[in-house]
Amino acid sequence: MMGRFLFILSCCFVWVSCAEDKSLPKAPDYADMTQWYISERNAEADVFYVISTEIGDYTLDDGTVRHLADTYLEQTRKPMYSEMLGVDTLMSGRLNYYSPYYRQCSIHSFASDSLSLRFATALDDVRRAFDYYLKNQNKGRPFVLAGFSQGAMIARELLKEMDESVFQRMVAAYLIGIRLSAEDLKDNPHVRPAQGADDTGVTVCYNSMKGENASYAEDNGSNIVAINPVNWRTDGEPALLITEPSPLKPVAEQLKDTMTVQLDTKSKLVLVTGYSSTDYQLPVIGSQDSYHTREIWLYRDQLKENVQRRVDAFLH
Repeated sequence: MMGRFLFILSCCFVWVSCAEDKSLPKAPDYADMTQWYISERNAEADVFYVISTEIGDYTLDDGTVRHLADTYLEQTRKPMYSEMLGVDTLMSGRLNYYSPYYRQCSIHSFASDSLSLRFATALDDVRRAFDYYLKNQNKGRPFVLAGFSQGAMIARELLKEMDESVFQRMVAAYLIGIRLSAEDLKDNPHVRPAQGADDTGVTVCYNSMKGENASYAEDNGSNIVAINPVNWRTDGEPALLITEPSPLKPVAEQLKDTMTVQLDTKSKLVLVTGYSSTDYQLPVIGSQDSYHTREIWLYRDQLKENVQRRVDAFLH
């Protein structure tokens, strides 16, 4: 009787395992160059960029629902490629640029109890990609580690785990659109908050919120690392930003917004006033008070100049 029970139980485990395998996309092989977006410019330094969340839950033809991107499936590769290309164009300038496809969590995962399990898969992919990059592509050059949103969450973990010899070649880490707490800095000497425009070996972090009539005092304590991405100051000195508000419309068809960008020294949030666009809210988990989706677009010129400035300071 017990033997029959164990046989049935083992069959159930096999069935569950197969079901899980079916919903889990194939792991990317980073020796396969189709799993990368790369721009090699014969530069003295690189940007290693981890993309943000570009997919939602999706259903295969057989009805299987997936919560992680398939890096071999055009349906999920296309939006990932779009961000890779966009950030390369907006931010990397004349530097070499490497960005891996990975089994990123869907936007719906961030409202799910299963996020931590799915995130572990995404992190493991990028961890393997970063290791491959260091061993086969970097060739000992200085590099900038950068990530946005989910990509910044992953880059934060890479930074914490980084070998000291590798860290010594890191120009800076740009962890855009996430919050860093005291816990993130505890026992993590590689997380060194940027204090200005040209310090190196530091972490650049900021989160933009609607500034009009804003009161974010309740955030005090949950975020302790921040810098103004326009004037690169950590005090409350405001900066003027004049630029097109939306990446979703042709630049030639937009009027420029004149914005004030100011770091709130209590909440460590970047408060933006004078922003006119209404197409910024993140689906599923977004807030009308958060300018999270515009963290690179609004400051694209400042980011490109600042990345190069830190590289120049590191090299010279």
